[in-house]
Amino acid sequence: MKNLRNEDADLDAVDLKILRLLEKDARTSTAELARAVGLSAPSVAERIRKLQENGVIEAYTVRINPAALGMKLSAWLRIRPVPGQLSVVADIIRELPEIAQCDRVTGEDCFIALAHVGSVSELERVIDRIIPYAMTNTAIIQS
Repeated sequence: MKNLRNEDADLDAVDLKILRLLEKDARTSTAELARAVGLSAPSVAERIRKLQENGVIEAYTVRINPAALGMKLSAWLRIRPVPGQLSVVADIIRELPEIAQCDRVTGEDCFIALAHVGSVSELERVIDRIIPYAMTNTAIIQS
């Protein structure tokens, strides 16, 4: 994977290394990135600007440790709405603060959601909000 191409930019090995470093730590300074890739800080800043401009870099985010906030249990929920309830289920999922991520998928299930909760009983409450409108299958994350 020497070069990648998106609609607006050719990505070379240096761009890919910058992206990998920023993915590990979005707070990495331009100077640190420059040292890591062997370019000047202004050159790296220009590459980052182009990556942002071309939509390769969409945002800089923070990764939160749910366990540090008391949410020691995480689970994947596969959700299959009953006929006619897709939008109702989507609205319920959006309203649940315990749902950290939800994707609409193909296959038997319509949604796969990641929930972070403090206990099994909290997970049951999340599922109980969904099951009047959908079938669910839950997998608790062990590691």
